[in-house]
Amino acid sequence: MFNNSGISISISDEESDDLGRMRVRVRRKRKKNNLRVKSEFTRRLLRFFLRYWTIVIFVFAAGLLLFEATRIGRKPGLVVNSKDSHVEVKKSSLGEHLTRIEPPTRDVRDGRDRCLKLLPPDQLEHLDLPVNEKSRSHVNKVVYFSENDILDVGGNNTLSRQQSKGTRFNLFTGNQTFDEREKSFKVDKTAEVHCGFYSENGGFRVSDEDKRYMQNCKVVVSTCAFGGGDALHQPIGMSEASLKKVCYVAFWDEITLAAQESEGHKIGDDRFIGKWRIVVVGELPFTDQRLNGKIPKMLAHRLFPHSKYSIWVDSKSQFRKDPLGVLEALLWRSNSVLAISQHGARSSVYDEAKAVVSKHKATPEEVEVQLAQYRHDGLPEDKRFNGKKALSEASVIVREHTPLTNLFMCIWFNEVVRFTSRDQLSFPYVLWRLNVSENINMFPVCIRKDLVNAMGHIRKAKPLNSRMSMF
Repeated sequence: MFNNSGISISISDEESDDLGRMRVRVRRKRKKNNLRVKSEFTRRLLRFFLRYWTIVIFVFAAGLLLFEATRIGRKPGLVVNSKDSHVEVKKSSLGEHLTRIEPPTRDVRDGRDRCLKLLPPDQLEHLDLPVNEKSRSHVNKVVYFSENDILDVGGNNTLSRQQSKGTRFNLFTGNQTFDEREKSFKVDKTAEVHCGFYSENGGFRVSDEDKRYMQNCKVVVSTCAFGGGDALHQPIGMSEASLKKVCYVAFWDEITLAAQESEGHKIGDDRFIGKWRIVVVGELPFTDQRLNGKIPKMLAHRLFPHSKYSIWVDSKSQFRKDPLGVLEALLWRSNSVLAISQHGARSSVYDEAKAVVSKHKATPEEVEVQLAQYRHDGLPEDKRFNGKKALSEASVIVREHTPLTNLFMCIWFNEVVRFTSRDQLSFPYVLWRLNVSENINMFPVCIRKDLVNAMGHIRKAKPLNSRMSMF
């Protein structure tokens, strides 16, 4: 062996072995030091996590929620040419959802099957309304109370311009007494009932031009957004035949109109935005916007007096099926006059009442008043009536405008005005009192998910102030 000076240095075999062992020991010592550093880091990391684990999870969850919000929370911009009803949706995950047409399926014995079975496209194009058939219902005619029918002995209206003292009844609804309420359930061939539009001074005003349009509708798909509520979702999936025969009407108030215009969604000269005819309503009769929303939801037969069929879609949803095909599948095929989706979570009115209170959707006091009346009237706590689940979700309502369904909707509306605006509580009661469940198609949640794309509420509706509620 040579050193740097070129001098030869001899090393014996024994010294070479000793030197080799020293090198091995040095390497092993370095490995042990590395292991000691790694284990110490692991212990410190573990101690940190054990001490601050709640903060770590919170930060992770917040980051995940922020990511999801930026992914789906953005509303699509609409560029609308109302003349050709063309709607362009900006690219976003929500925009992709607005064009989703694939049908959901459900488990069956042989695998999975579609929830809603519409006719093939070629048959939908030739589908027409059935010819008039004589009503098979025990109700042949419904007479609505009017201003002239409700006079006291002195000839003065029983209601002032303000709401009737201690109730939510007003000049729009008329003041239904408990005796009149009871009589409305005991019908024969002709029924008399309060059903909104009690007075010309009652509010919910639409223009004469809009009235003429609405009177010409034979089949209508309707929605509403009051108080600056949800955005307008364009319908999809309709056939050319439905586009020619079906009216699409969205009811707005001035607050919603201003909110939509501020976002660039302006009504065209033809009063359309995309497929929707926009009807701007003035002088809404209730300070509670939830009650104002029940008017187009429940009283379509009053708003569209010559319509034979209507489909209601909540503003939080996008209608995604052919309307005539839906009528055929949910009404004509099952020989029904009304179709409404079952509640997805509960079956009992009394269980739903507990959920309403726990979610602060109504006060415990007003819910208890309603339940006390229903218990007094004998409403059973059964989960089903005549073998059917009675609790409805009610975001989609498909119906034929017959005397029976018109009466049903009027009574349901009066229950909502008298008690709470949570219409799920009163629907089973009206179904039970009128004993008409055999004419009702309570379709499963799976079909409702096939009918609409659920978008969720985007904005919270603003309540009207007391000055705006005066007529």
